[in-house]
Amino acid sequence: MQHNGFQLCEPTTSRSDSSKQLGGYVGFANLPNQVHRKSVKKGFEFTLMVVGESGLGKSTLVNSLFLTDLYNEREYPSAAERIEKTVKVSSTSVEIEEKGVRLRLTIVDTPGFGDAVNNQDSWASIVTFIDERFEEFLNDELRVNRTKTNDNRVHCCLYFIAPNGHGLKPLDIEFMKRLHKKVNIIPVIGKADTLTADEIKSFRRQILSQIAENDISIYQFATDSDDEEDAIREAQSLQASVPFAVVGSNTVLEIGGKKVRGRMYPWGIVEVENEDHCDFTKLRNLLIRTHMQDLKDNTNDVLYESYRAFKLTGMGGSLPGGDKTLAKFEEEKREHEQKMAKMEDDMRQVFQMKVAEKEQKLKLSEREMQQKHEDEVRRLEKQKKDLDEKKQQLENERKEFEAAKNTPKKDKKVSKIF
Repeated sequence: MQHNGFQLCEPTTSRSDSSKQLGGYVGFANLPNQVHRKSVKKGFEFTLMVVGESGLGKSTLVNSLFLTDLYNEREYPSAAERIEKTVKVSSTSVEIEEKGVRLRLTIVDTPGFGDAVNNQDSWASIVTFIDERFEEFLNDELRVNRTKTNDNRVHCCLYFIAPNGHGLKPLDIEFMKRLHKKVNIIPVIGKADTLTADEIKSFRRQILSQIAENDISIYQFATDSDDEEDAIREAQSLQASVPFAVVGSNTVLEIGGKKVRGRMYPWGIVEVENEDHCDFTKLRNLLIRTHMQDLKDNTNDVLYESYRAFKLTGMGGSLPGGDKTLAKFEEEKREHEQKMAKMEDDMRQVFQMKVAEKEQKLKLSEREMQQKHEDEVRRLEKQKKDLDEKKQQLENERKEFEAAKNTPKKDKKVSKIF
């Protein structure tokens, strides 16, 4: 382009190139650090459900996973108890801290599952418990005045399979069918030290085949193309180990001068944390070190969202914003207004009580001051009276002294001469 004999050139530097040339540090790279600090300060929550027949080492495994005594072993039910055995759902929470990171761990146990002679509908109380946790979280989200919501939803379910070597029982299949769309199910072969390595491989293939035949969805270790190769290999290794053949133990043994946790048998020692002996380490890494957040995200983004959409659709007709949903919001609003009015009335009553107490104290203080003033006046009047009496007494003494001084004395020496 020519202009008055000079050639003008168009700028060719892009915005990104100009920013590189300008250089400098803006600071938004610190956002991950801010999120990290906020998360550490807030703490984390994780709920683990343990389901399986009695005697499969559930409590021992959980205590081994978190290196703490979360709940004691329960006695194995007798034959008479197994006839009328009912499933109870109980939860135990504990605060765990490691390197400044706090974790509120909740273990949900299901004593009595699979122990009765007739196990029909034994999963009903467990399904109800999970739905109630979803319902509580949904109600907290729908409130007009939302405070800090505690995430009490069940994030993972360890389902223990008896090491019988004959595949899944009908109860196992029915349970996973009922719950696979409500919770992340991770199948676990309990007390795997009762099986040989070949038996475990055959048993694992049989279990996976039955799961696929019955269209049961268990937790999948998903990977992205952007993940590092180590993470992809680890996820593939974990997926190949499902169902995990585990052994739990809190007994510390010494082998060749090295202390390990394991079980001692006449034929040898089973080391709990040895991957050649069992999958305990893989399961621990999965639950705690690598996939805890993924389990929580899958619970929130997939399982809970499915439940939420179903509930809101049912509440509001055809869409999640129908008349029933609005009516619920209006009800929540009225409850909130009533609550605020009650709080205001209570505060007014408390204020009036405090004012009355203050006035009473002021009146009492005024009477005390008046009494003190009257006592002080009487004391001063008495003191003045005493001083006047002393003054009068001194005045009389002075007059007597002067009278005695003016009286003439007789000359005793002259009287003796005459």
